[in-house]
Amino acid sequence: MAIVNRIADFAPQMAEWRQYLHTIPELGRACHKTAAFVVDRLREFGVDEIHEGFAETGIVAIINGQGAGPTIGLRADMDGLPITEATGLPYASTHEGRMHACGHDGHTTMLLGAAKYLAETRNFAGRVALIFQPDEEATGGAEAMVQEGIMDTFDIGEVYGIHNVPGFDKGTFHARTGPLLAAADTFHIHLTGRGGHGAQPQDSVDPVVCAASITQALQTIVSRNIDAGQQLVISVTQIHTGTIDNVIPETAYLNGTVRTFTPEIRDLAERRMKEIVAGQAASFGLDATVDFVRGYPPMVNHARGVERAARAARDVSGDAAVDVDSPANMGAEDFAYMLEARPGAYFFMGIGEGAGLHHPEYNFNDAAAPVGASFFARLVETAQPVSGGTA
Repeated sequence: MAIVNRIADFAPQMAEWRQYLHTIPELGRACHKTAAFVVDRLREFGVDEIHEGFAETGIVAIINGQGAGPTIGLRADMDGLPITEATGLPYASTHEGRMHACGHDGHTTMLLGAAKYLAETRNFAGRVALIFQPDEEATGGAEAMVQEGIMDTFDIGEVYGIHNVPGFDKGTFHARTGPLLAAADTFHIHLTGRGGHGAQPQDSVDPVVCAASITQALQTIVSRNIDAGQQLVISVTQIHTGTIDNVIPETAYLNGTVRTFTPEIRDLAERRMKEIVAGQAASFGLDATVDFVRGYPPMVNHARGVERAARAARDVSGDAAVDVDSPANMGAEDFAYMLEARPGAYFFMGIGEGAGLHHPEYNFNDAAAPVGASFFARLVETAQPVSGGTA
């Protein structure tokens, strides 16, 4: 593994940054302490510009290279999750009920490591835009930053990001051209019948039986309405109804998620869901409403972006450690909005064995941070070489 030597030199410092960030997880757009820490480090590194306040606490920092050239964007997310940490680490979360269970502390650290190196060496043409983004886990800080104009304001031509993956060998990279992560939509189904005594169901219009029937019927969208070679997930994740054993309730509520990769399947899933709920409710004599809320779009990698990022990954980890034919994943990521606005790519990076993402015992592997920082650094140097190099 060819970690950049200078980045390897300050790897212990990166571990200190990451472990401090792990103690102060913040949610959504309220990443104030995290953003302040990032800004302090960027000032120490001597970056050329620091712009704050995007999506409340987002940051864009600029490093100028040697001579004219385009601007390449590198993104790291900063927010944590509303999970109570169970690691027992000496640097565990000090914010009750919140933790960095997805490794965004590691992502921020990797981009800071790349920033320190790039500000020192400046062995690239054009500029680098370092994007530190809040609110990946909640309402889409990436969309907000794009809508607030960062791509145009800073003339960003391409944009790249990485996400850690526990369980994959440390320093391996995984991606594909085209859809890598799915669109993530949410549905809310409200059923209204007529309540009554549990011993006289004939006098009621029971929403519980209808809710159970709808839960099963929704799976026919996957099994009977799309080609078996296409990908669709519909998961009912909540059913709320009733208060006591001998009362048939008046109402029921169902909630869940829909994951798709194409606009056509996304539209079909919404249409068939509404048809099925309406038909089921009519058959049981209930009233029903469906609220289908579209969330993050599919995250689609661009071919040239995958090629460029893969070249940098191979420089760092070797050919055998880079897989650009990985299967698509039904997870979702708001980096999708940035890839809708500009070409680029998103890669997964293995960090070795450990608890999975969003688990209360998860902890980012500090030994992986120099790998990710080196990837970002080599991506800039190879994509925007100083005059005389090859892009």
